[in-house]
Amino acid sequence: MSENTSKEIRSTLTPEGFIELSIATTKKPVPLEHEVLVKVEASPINPSDLGLLISFAADLESLNTRGSGDNTLTSMRVHPALMGTMKSRLNQAMPVGNEGAGVIEASGSNSTTLIGKLAGVAGGAMYSQFRCVPAHNCLIMNDDTLATEAASSFVNPLTVLAFVETMRMENHHALLNTAAASNLGKMLIKVCMDDAIPLVNIVRTDEQVKTLKELGADYVLNSSDQNFMRNLIEALTVTGATLGFDATGGGNDGKLAGQILAAMEVAANKKSKEYSRYGSDTYKQVYIYGGLDQSPTILNRSFGMQWGLGGWLLMPMIERIGMEKFQLMRDRVAKEIKTTFASQYTQTISFEEMLQPEIIKSYAKQATGEKYLVAPHK
Repeated sequence: MSENTSKEIRSTLTPEGFIELSIATTKKPVPLEHEVLVKVEASPINPSDLGLLISFAADLESLNTRGSGDNTLTSMRVHPALMGTMKSRLNQAMPVGNEGAGVIEASGSNSTTLIGKLAGVAGGAMYSQFRCVPAHNCLIMNDDTLATEAASSFVNPLTVLAFVETMRMENHHALLNTAAASNLGKMLIKVCMDDAIPLVNIVRTDEQVKTLKELGADYVLNSSDQNFMRNLIEALTVTGATLGFDATGGGNDGKLAGQILAAMEVAANKKSKEYSRYGSDTYKQVYIYGGLDQSPTILNRSFGMQWGLGGWLLMPMIERIGMEKFQLMRDRVAKEIKTTFASQYTQTISFEEMLQPEIIKSYAKQATGEKYLVAPHK
């Protein structure tokens, strides 16, 4: 590869109804006055990356790959009924990747002191060998930190800390989280233990229950257990959790969010001294922040009138939190990237490997404990 070029992953939707993944060679970017040039060494594949990379409308059984090396091209058909929702990205070769880490190789005149520093970066297009980003987008890591450790320093860690800030801003005092055996879920357990916040964790298997108990979690429930609702009500009664974050969007055949709200209502009524035909006066909120389960969200309204169900995204929440507190969150991530905010990966893959059908099917499953790390220079 020329010293003046850079490679990156592109995702294109064709008019014929196919998503095509390719490796593009571009001119190596040059930083503007307020920017730095990062040599990207590691970038994770998060669920939030899949919506652009392969979209949730792709038929993975139609995967087809041809060529090799930098000429690898993988295509997959988009379900025809969903094409209409994606017209705005037709014929656009879109770069992908929300976050990553690497060494700052060059900078504009405003940030020369950052050259040589390892940075975690959230700037989009991070499945690239070289990426120019505004200097303020970089989280400068401690000298003993590795790029593989810093690669996931934004999406999961800041989401976890923003969960806690959401709880405080909305006057709740305890939390609930689903898909809790994920990297994000384990981080949340550690933060809540450190900050003395009661936390109810929901997982799908007894093995995951055992893993989180060993991590130190007090309340871990298996949503597939026949006694799930009874156990959930008990945990919510003890913790007083009235704020839940659901990564599934479905779960338990689409009923999980409604089950959480219903259990919160039962727990609240246990402490109520007066009957009301409108249900308890305790406000209950569940935020959906992921779509691990594509089932419809089903609500059987058995939780009174004081409740809310909505979507939750990190960046709008950061705007609400404000830059001063956001900087404190970033500082905590850098300090605890090897402990509280450590991530584990199943496999490290190259750009070419990233485009192989079996690997695509594996990371597209979004299975707990199967997280992939992309190494652009591998």
